Amino acid sequence: MRISSLAGLPAVLRSLGADVAGLLAEVGIETSLFDDPDNRIGYAARSRLLHHCVARTGCQHLGLLVGQQGQLQHLGLVGLLAKYSPDAGAALRGLVRYFHLHARGVSLSLTVHDDAATWGYTIHLPHTVATDQVGDGAAAAMLNIMRSLCGPEWAPAEVLLAHRRPADERPYRQVFRAPLRFDAECNGLTFPAHWLSHPLPLADPDLSRLLHQQIEALAARHAGEFPEQVRSVLRSALLTRHAKAEEVAALFSMHSRTLSRRLEAFGTSYQALLDEGRFEIARQMLADTALEVGQIAAALDYADASAFTRAFRRWSGTTPGQWRAARLNRPAR
Repeated sequence: MRISSLAGLPAVLRSLGADVAGLLAEVGIETSLFDDPDNRIGYAARSRLLHHCVARTGCQHLGLLVGQQGQLQHLGLVGLLAKYSPDAGAALRGLVRYFHLHARGVSLSLTVHDDAATWGYTIHLPHTVATDQVGDGAAAAMLNIMRSLCGPEWAPAEVLLAHRRPADERPYRQVFRAPLRFDAECNGLTFPAHWLSHPLPLADPDLSRLLHQQIEALAARHAGEFPEQVRSVLRSALLTRHAKAEEVAALFSMHSRTLSRRLEAFGTSYQALLDEGRFEIARQMLADTALEVGQIAAALDYADASAFTRAFRRWSGTTPGQWRAARLNRPAR
């Protein structure tokens, strides 16, 4: 992903009294990486860096502080497209559609239910550390983006954070000034759906069309990463109960049979990616949240906890309860 997603990290580390160059060197990163926002860092390496910074500074909400520095311009061309879109809904849909060009291993989603919209951020890269820090940073950056689109006083109805409630909630209340929901299925923001029609002050149809052309050309160069694009969509589809093959295929403007053929050409299948996605979400929820096994089963659209447990045992060789107990170093219930 582009290093711009961590643009605020050096300043945050300095504010915490850390030796930035020395701390980065400990994980094999040079400060010059931050000189150009288009420089790239692996998503796993980014997560390990955040994990190391938390351990060295002792700041348990470091990801939140870094995310507070996030701005629309840090998303490059994709951010520009949002900035010059006609309304907030078009801006967010553009971010959802093209976010894979900014970062791989994660995805954005936008869902509307009744009069409420949810803009979500989910991680689908296996074995990622510091998912709580990454999610906190994403939610804080998303708040900044919404305020850049809808005005500095904009506030969400609720903030979603996909990890356990921290011992100290004060930093979260200070940043978001909105109701917080921990143990959520994804990170993100919920807000009244009427904000999607909010007109943007810099809307420019001609510039927007030009940016679309440039981004589509860039997307075409990434066409060989089709399984990764499906993984990105699947994570959000699973959590919103829209993970049937035909529903996911429709998002790529193709028939489900075409989707299957495209994936087979890369040596995989839709079912394999579906199981992979469910397994990764399950592990993340077991590790990062206090949700019961039955709640996780329901989130993944299983008929009951027993069906989920059988699938989890098939994937891992152990039960969800045993896996969680081993991860948290406590007896299984």
